[in-house]
Amino acid sequence: MNMKLYNYGTAPNPRKVRIFLAEKAADYELVEVNMLKGEHKTPEFLEKNPSGKVPVLELDDGRYLSESIAICRYLEAVYPEPNLFGRDAFELGFIEMRNRQMETELWSQIGQSWIHGPVVAKMGIYKQIPEAKEVSDVNVNKYYERLDKEFADIEYVAGDRFTVADITLVTGIDFASTLVGLKPDDSLKNLWRWHALVLSRDSVDDITSTTSL
Repeated sequence: MNMKLYNYGTAPNPRKVRIFLAEKAADYELVEVNMLKGEHKTPEFLEKNPSGKVPVLELDDGRYLSESIAICRYLEAVYPEPNLFGRDAFELGFIEMRNRQMETELWSQIGQSWIHGPVVAKMGIYKQIPEAKEVSDVNVNKYYERLDKEFADIEYVAGDRFTVADITLVTGIDFASTLVGLKPDDSLKNLWRWHALVLSRDSVDDITSTTSL
């Protein structure tokens, strides 16, 4: 297949798809979209994704998919191995549950801290609400503590093997650590053990040494 992935630097949602593609050993072309120059809001790009966001996956027949998990579900269907969404009815539900927890309970709070944080403030595109960031910062750190306790008993987010839920979590934590100022505390040994395990995979690019979007 001749696929194109529209990407922006080390932004977390395109990174999810890049990791997923690497796990599947799928061939694709990476197309950079310069969001600082507004390329994601041009008429040409909006034809690909009216929401004006990356990632976007362009298929070889000219169709497009956006939203990172939707793209990953497509890729799972096309490249069923290695399995990352679940092999039986329970695993499908359990991995979906864990992935949604990472999205709604952690990513959502990281997003609030990002929107009301200093990097976005410099962009001048949102009205900053410092109180909102104070609340979400606390929620993120509490969730890190919860994860640390969970990882005392489990190897990966959804059990004993690497899945899409691990991709969702690692991209969230790394984004929070490098660009939102919400790095997990060094005392959270179980969480950091999991993080090192995931970063040891060939598919997972280490962005923790950069702060560039």
